[in-house]
Amino acid sequence: MKPLKKAMFRALRSITRPLPIILTVVLALSLIECLPLKDISQYIGSGGFVSIFLSAIIGAISAGNAMTSYILGGELVKNGLGIGVATAFIVAWVTVGIVQMPAEGTLLGKRFAIVRNAVSFVLAVTTGLIFALIFW
Repeated sequence: MKPLKKAMFRALRSITRPLPIILTVVLALSLIECLPLKDISQYIGSGGFVSIFLSAIIGAISAGNAMTSYILGGELVKNGLGIGVATAFIVAWVTVGIVQMPAEGTLLGKRFAIVRNAVSFVLAVTTGLIFALIFW
């Protein structure tokens, strides 16, 4: 009976240990998702490498989920962003997690978190450029 009690205690500890980190990430994301769409489209522009790069940076900092990205992408294009800029923003918004990076580094390793986010950012910019070239 003693090994079972010890295993249950370890399991409970492994579940509750990351809870403060996860709660902090969720709270930070809820604050960041309050960005007004018209301001984003007004300052970024509608095309070009610089616009795509800036939108990827803003998307990486903002961080969001895939469920709402379809609606957000349509609204960004409707509010004046080019398709490449909106694509880079959405891809970075969903895949790059600057806000979640401390939690990801703690749970999965710092090197993994840095490499995954860097690769995701480069792919977000590349995808935005490809979409801008295709739908120009």
